[in-house]
Amino acid sequence: MAKLKNIIKQLSEEDFVAIYDSLIDSSADKSAFLLRAMREKQQSDNKIMEELDVNTNAYYTLRSRLNQKIEEYLLQQMENPRTDILKKVANINEIIFTKKKAIAVATLKKLEKELLDYDLSNELTIVYKFLKKLHINTADYFNYSQLYNKHVAYTLAVDKAEDLLAEYFKKYGIYALSGDETSKLELSLMSKEMNNVCSLYKSHRLYVYQSCINIYHRLYVEKEETIEGDLEPIEDIIVNVQKIFEDYSLDSIYYHLRIVFEYLKLEYYDHYKVFRKAENYFEEVNDSCSDLLSNYTLYTYPAQFLMTKIKRHVRMGIVDDMSEENEGLFHDFEPDKNDIPNYITYVIYRALSCYYNKTYDKAARWVNNLLNEISLKKYPAAQLEIKTVLALQYCMVRDYDLFNQLINSIQRQIRLLGKDACEHIVIFTKMLKISISDSKKNKKSKIQNLAEKIKNVELDYFTPILLVNIDEDFINSLSKE
Repeated sequence: MAKLKNIIKQLSEEDFVAIYDSLIDSSADKSAFLLRAMREKQQSDNKIMEELDVNTNAYYTLRSRLNQKIEEYLLQQMENPRTDILKKVANINEIIFTKKKAIAVATLKKLEKELLDYDLSNELTIVYKFLKKLHINTADYFNYSQLYNKHVAYTLAVDKAEDLLAEYFKKYGIYALSGDETSKLELSLMSKEMNNVCSLYKSHRLYVYQSCINIYHRLYVEKEETIEGDLEPIEDIIVNVQKIFEDYSLDSIYYHLRIVFEYLKLEYYDHYKVFRKAENYFEEVNDSCSDLLSNYTLYTYPAQFLMTKIKRHVRMGIVDDMSEENEGLFHDFEPDKNDIPNYITYVIYRALSCYYNKTYDKAARWVNNLLNEISLKKYPAAQLEIKTVLALQYCMVRDYDLFNQLINSIQRQIRLLGKDACEHIVIFTKMLKISISDSKKNKKSKIQNLAEKIKNVELDYFTPILLVNIDEDFINSLSKE
């Protein structure tokens, strides 16, 4: 929210009036009121909600739409030289056939400099193709032939880097669900291949793509503490990428990738428990989480943010806020069910949000729908976690038949995987079985003893059960008759 307010306050008077008038003209009166309130009044969110006469859900929706309107307006106002450059490239034939050779060469040389500044390798190959033809009778022909070949190779390297980036995060999703050592090895090999590809050329675009992988890999695959000490520190990478974004502020790709690096900053500081700094990035990432899940899975693994968010809310004691807030954040979100890791994590996040809001039936519906929609045979560890989340809901509503039926299925799966591979599930299901059993003797103390054991379990892969806050209230809920 603070980020949106800052953007609105930093708008020029001309831009503010233009946006306000467009909202009024389109009958978006509440959005116009919110825009003016954030710019001119020092009011809390609750006060603004009262004046607008909307609930939290509607307020988040309104805020999200206003943010989108402002972004659309600012994008339209951007003077994008890339567009002009691309138009010039498209008109090269016209220059070649209508201008004198000296003018054509001078025009292409100027275009070459502009394309180099923006790292547009595809278009550079076109310019060099014509420059070498124009110099076919001079010694410069060889030089331009070499530059042409170099930039054809560089274009292929950028394509390779973009493919590796997408493949890496697809593979990371599989690793996140399983913690499989083979997937981990594949990720390390892909990370090294990306570094090798990027080392071939001095390119800010390749550096940005490389950084997307390197930061995430060092946080969640090969732990920072185990990595060789001569690598560039993550904070230095973040600073360098930020400088690239500032130097090429009108680059449309970088404009959109800013949110990816805001997210990576959040994950970096959260990972090292520097929570005060992490808070600087939370609001913007939270507001953009549906966009991250929809449009940025080729550049990062956005589902991790949902798990980070639950941990944050548990730590801050505000878990009750999530369920209602989600209705606004995801009001027009359409998850991709073919992207199984991100989809599973999203659904479990929604289910746990309902659990923390004590709407256990709704949480159970989210999980049941997931189990009916997606085949989880390839992800037995994740399937076990998901079933255990469902068992928790049945335990909370005291549905003995469904609980007992499900717990039998869970125990069969534990035997197949081996108890050592899912120790926390074994402990957690024991707590649930004690809770729902007819025996009243020492129920609370038995659950407390098991709770102490599970608190010490730490795992790197998808473990929603460890996101359940096992505090005194939880133990009391399980202990009650």
